[in-house]
Amino acid sequence: MLLEYFQMIDRIESVDLGERVLRARSRVPAASPVFEGHFPGMPLVPGVLLIETMAQASGFLLLALNDFSAMPFLMTVDGAKMRTFVEPETELEIEARLEHDGSGFAVTKAKISAGAKKVCDAQLKLRTMPFGEIPIGDIVKARAVEVGLVAAMKAAG
Repeated sequence: MLLEYFQMIDRIESVDLGERVLRARSRVPAASPVFEGHFPGMPLVPGVLLIETMAQASGFLLLALNDFSAMPFLMTVDGAKMRTFVEPETELEIEARLEHDGSGFAVTKAKISAGAKKVCDAQLKLRTMPFGEIPIGDIVKARAVEVGLVAAMKAAG
């Protein structure tokens, strides 16, 4: 996890295209410039970055389901609940599940836990735009390979 670069997902553990669910993991870094201000002497991952983590997991799920034909962009966050603090070096388990997809929008339910402890959850709405309309397809695909999404898709068959 590189907080300052918004690379929130370290690796994709699994993707189940039939069940429309993705599981990922990330380890919060021991040190980050983010912690210098949030908060001095008591470093905590900002809630907005936890929401971003759920959004990225949801985005990777959508990329797998649409076989990299469209880029997902976060549009709304509903019912977000932060349930505990997240400190440096915490191992996070992230899950995103597709609830609805159609008309260029998708709705996911995502959650993060650390061990048996619930960290946060939310319902997210994402807009999907064909890669032909935006020039970042190669960058997104390279990141998907880096975190293991492409390998997880092959394993899912």
